[in-house]
Amino acid sequence: MRAIRTIAGDSPNGILWREMGRDDDAAEEAFWKANPGLAAYGTLLPSGVLVYLPEVESPRDTARKAVTAWD
Repeated sequence: MRAIRTIAGDSPNGILWREMGRDDDAAEEAFWKANPGLAAYGTLLPSGVLVYLPEVESPRDTARKAVTAWD
């Protein structure tokens, strides 16, 4: 797990996108579990807050098969 300090005006989703290149549900869930109490700051975080970035597996590229009435 990596730790960073926030920049004034950072948002949790912005941090996920900037630092991890993603902001999907799995990344958000892991982020909030790694940073309990962070929601108390509100939507925009002040500068200098220590935030932990969890290690989350990459989403799998799974091909979806069309479902038909005969399957």
